[in-house]
Amino acid sequence: MRDMAAGPRILLRRLRELSAEPLEPQDRLDRIVMQIARNMVAEVCSVYVLRADGVLELYATEGLNKESVHLAQLKMGEGLVGTIAASAQPLNLSDAQSHPAYAYLPETGEELFHSFLGVPILRAGRALGVLVVQNRAQRHYSDDEVEALETVAMVMAEMVASGELKKLTKPGQELDLSRPVTIEGDAYGDGIGLGYVVLHDPRVVVTNLLNEDVDLELNRLGEALGSLRISIDDMLSRREVSMEGEHRAVLEAYRMFAHDRGWVRKLEEAIRNGLTAEAAVERVQSETRARMMRLTDPYLRERMHDFDDLANRLLRQLAGYGAHAAAAAFPNDAIIVARAMGAAELLDYPRANVRGLVLEEGAVTSHVVIVAKAMGIPVVGQAEGAVSLAEKGDAIIIDGEDGKVHLRPAQDVQKAYEEKVRFRARRQEQFRALRAVESATRDGCRISLNMNAGLLVDLPQLSEAGAEGIGLFRTELQFMIASTMPKGEEQEAFYRNVIKQAGGRPVTFRTLDIGSDKVVPYFQAIKEENPALGWRAVRLALDRPGLLRTQLRALLKAAGGVELKIMIPMVTEVQELRAVRALLQKEVQHLSKFGHLLPRKLQFGAMLEVPSLLWQLDELMMETDFISVGSNDLFQFAMAVDRGNARVSDRFDILERPFLRILRDIVRAGVRNNTPVTLCGEMAGKPLSAMALLGLGFRSISMSPASIGPVKAMLLGLDAGALGRMMDEALDEKTPKAPMRELLKRFAEDHNIPL
Repeated sequence: MRDMAAGPRILLRRLRELSAEPLEPQDRLDRIVMQIARNMVAEVCSVYVLRADGVLELYATEGLNKESVHLAQLKMGEGLVGTIAASAQPLNLSDAQSHPAYAYLPETGEELFHSFLGVPILRAGRALGVLVVQNRAQRHYSDDEVEALETVAMVMAEMVASGELKKLTKPGQELDLSRPVTIEGDAYGDGIGLGYVVLHDPRVVVTNLLNEDVDLELNRLGEALGSLRISIDDMLSRREVSMEGEHRAVLEAYRMFAHDRGWVRKLEEAIRNGLTAEAAVERVQSETRARMMRLTDPYLRERMHDFDDLANRLLRQLAGYGAHAAAAAFPNDAIIVARAMGAAELLDYPRANVRGLVLEEGAVTSHVVIVAKAMGIPVVGQAEGAVSLAEKGDAIIIDGEDGKVHLRPAQDVQKAYEEKVRFRARRQEQFRALRAVESATRDGCRISLNMNAGLLVDLPQLSEAGAEGIGLFRTELQFMIASTMPKGEEQEAFYRNVIKQAGGRPVTFRTLDIGSDKVVPYFQAIKEENPALGWRAVRLALDRPGLLRTQLRALLKAAGGVELKIMIPMVTEVQELRAVRALLQKEVQHLSKFGHLLPRKLQFGAMLEVPSLLWQLDELMMETDFISVGSNDLFQFAMAVDRGNARVSDRFDILERPFLRILRDIVRAGVRNNTPVTLCGEMAGKPLSAMALLGLGFRSISMSPASIGPVKAMLLGLDAGALGRMMDEALDEKTPKAPMRELLKRFAEDHNIPL
């Protein structure tokens, strides 16, 4: 073979000319392999394309038996070609037939050829096929020759991705790029979404692959790298980035990778081989992604992700547009697919068009998931590989009930989900018909059904769901989506708007519950080994009384002339409540002194989330006007279970006797102290667990808006007295006869209660 230093540029230019000629797909492929063979002085050049069934089919060849085209096939992992596709790595052999993976295909006539060089045809880290050159003589191909063939394979990837080769597929078959894919993730937000993919960080589509001036492209790359490095240095120098901590370490790693000579050298080599700066970044990034997708070590995968993120930033620098460039036409049925995103970024999208959210990362307690659930958007998290597998505009279905993502779903899957959506819609119509029906059990127990909220976009659902009020308004969401600390006047205007939109229905405002996983961007967080048990909520507020007093003053002013309910989160000792009440009284006196209109009625309550309060119940009830049980955290702390840890989160049942006995003790304490007790949390939003709460004596519960209909349908057919007697007897048993969940389900079946 001759020197390849200038060869790729000549070859790529010829390939570009061939791409523009009005040729049939097979003719174009045949001419391309002929050009590659001629340019690389190879006696054979072949293209294998990966089909949806995992088979690599010979689509074109120069040098092998032409009659074997579309007949010669290898499974993924089979033979040399299958090994390359499975590993996404080149294979360079001086004697192919001596390799243990060699598989002889007699129809091709390739037994005459010994030296073999095959490279994967990669796009976004996915192998779409394999490009091979062969020669009779036994020789090892040079690094320049491998580099050249990899560069050509990148052009081939765009040809496969364009869909042009679909015309060559046999009836009933399709290419891998368009095959249906099901990704197993975690169900973070209930509901089903059908629509089309919108990539949150849309890939930069590189249209100009071939350079005309190597020095110009090298200079462009150098300038973009310089800008990238400056932007990272700027992030590290900002005041809000503390001198130590996990986020600092991440940025330091970014800075190190941005100066990595090996990475930069690969980019420069790709440019010298004929690619533009953008195409060079895309090619190296695709190779990195391919390796990343096959790594099992979590640390190494994370480092590869850092390189991937850097490449995206560099591409945007070269292309000259921002990180989240808006799509030209946002579809009416959009499913947003992202590696990760912030809560504020979700709110930037037109809510009416968003049908679902898919995240590769994040947890059920992450900010964006909390906001998405509040907006009624189905969410699937931990959907590994979703970003690289999806293409903009792909049909997609997400199932927030079982955590599945169906990309390019098959027709039978599409029909099944369309029917499932219609069924859910019919049920929702039935639930809507119950909005005006009084929430009372069959034996006459009046039940107050309230909804949880945290954003103004939640408020219209008060009437739609038929809720009596807002049992939990999470004030921290306003702080989490803001780029700077909301001033007192901004808070006051926000709370006044909430009260106005509630239209006379009661609203229970929970004071700031930040800390732990709820870190606001402008508030310097401290690194804690156990953040859920650390400096958060009322603990943080009492240490920063100015923050708490500003919020209390804003709430008091916003509720002038109406009723105001304030609830304190994460209370551990009654003394904390006394301290907050003292601050509240100071604000009341201050506003009264200056003639401000005060709330007509002020109620002061506490969240019961920390088990230590179980031994202070009577004292707690005397200090408060009402109590709200935070079932999520109370269960987590009582059972020593991290609800964000998939290994243990399902180990213990919230409907088993230990936790139900705790809840029964709280209800009984409320009765003897004449203190209203409610419950807000996931437990209230499921018909079976809500039924258990009513059996324990709860007469007020708060849940997501979508849960109110199913819970009301359940309680209308319930005899709460009979259920209470059954539960008391079962909870008092010394030797339980059956699990409580089983007893509750049996009770529902015996009494025809819809669950």
